[in-house]
Amino acid sequence: MKFLKYIFLFALPILLFSTCSKQEKTDDGVVKVNKEGIPVMQPLTEEMPALTSSYITTKKNAVTRFFDNTWSTKNDNVSFLVAKNGQIIYENYLGFANKGTDENITKDTPLHIASVSKVLTSTAILLLIDTQKLKLDQKITSILKNFPYPDVTIQTLLNHRSGMKNYAYFTYEKGVWNTKETLTNEDIVTIMVENKIPLETKTDTHFSYCNTNYAILALIIEKITRLKYPEAMKQMIFSPLGMTNTFVYDNDKDRGNVSPSYKGNNMEIGVDYLDGIYGDKNIYSTPRDILKFDKARYAPFFLNSDLLKKVYQGYSYESKGTKNYGLGIRMIEWEKGEPFYFHNGWWHGNTSSFINLRKEKVTIIVLSNKFTKKTYQTKKLAALFGDYPFKLEDDE
Repeated sequence: MKFLKYIFLFALPILLFSTCSKQEKTDDGVVKVNKEGIPVMQPLTEEMPALTSSYITTKKNAVTRFFDNTWSTKNDNVSFLVAKNGQIIYENYLGFANKGTDENITKDTPLHIASVSKVLTSTAILLLIDTQKLKLDQKITSILKNFPYPDVTIQTLLNHRSGMKNYAYFTYEKGVWNTKETLTNEDIVTIMVENKIPLETKTDTHFSYCNTNYAILALIIEKITRLKYPEAMKQMIFSPLGMTNTFVYDNDKDRGNVSPSYKGNNMEIGVDYLDGIYGDKNIYSTPRDILKFDKARYAPFFLNSDLLKKVYQGYSYESKGTKNYGLGIRMIEWEKGEPFYFHNGWWHGNTSSFINLRKEKVTIIVLSNKFTKKTYQTKKLAALFGDYPFKLEDDE
């Protein structure tokens, strides 16, 4: 009986493990998958170290001065948040979500995050890689039928080394596409095939930032998950992390129901034929939701350690310089100091900046639906938290 008891105690953890919600083993741990076998992000369950009240006060005062010196309460539209260890130090929301209806921007107002969407698209791809649904070096021709560039891989899409042309340019050429009709991600591949669009440069020879890369990655997410990109992103990232104010824009359903964007003179900017493309853009979110996402990327089983290292390394060193790009994240690499990780965005009048100081676990998020370059000045705040060679006006 004692022997049987020991067998039972030994087998119990295995039994419990096998009967839990579906899971897949990675090198470092377990990544959760849903009942369809699709990987889902996990919230960070263990709280990061609490910030002291004196630390919060000191940093909040400095960030407040920066914000007050940068944004006007009368003329700007902005969602702004700074956090450390997942704890909000300062946030502010100003201006109009919709000037026509006098609706103000609040902490719950989704704004178009433009190319910061690439950070989330790349994360979905990385989850599929981590659960062996994809390989980083996998050729796109093995996934998408008739894809015309045989040397392009998942990695060269993620790090902008595919050599493809920007769809916004070749679809605007005479006779290629009727710009009165909304372009879709599927249309991009069809046009490249039927019009024999050549590569701009040979694949994996140098960096060239190109929205086409992430439009194709969205198609790959759809192919592997068998879900449309908006639903796949909802199941894999938005819902499990409680990002209740985040969604992918649907040009048919959401037109007229989302915050419009504006020129600097407050003139509203309408949609055009490119507003149906997603993956490279077209996610609406809030700073608080993006903070949930960024915090979850510190979870123990977010990605296996080898893959995570590849996310935050540069891939383009053909030309001497400090700027580089990882797998879905921009970076500046100086000879001294910490690498600076970030991603900016700009679409119509929407501008965005997502800053991820990994060593210090600091998240800085700025969104605006009225065109301004002030959004990109937020990088200066990094100097408050670590060894980054930016200067705040107070220091100059």
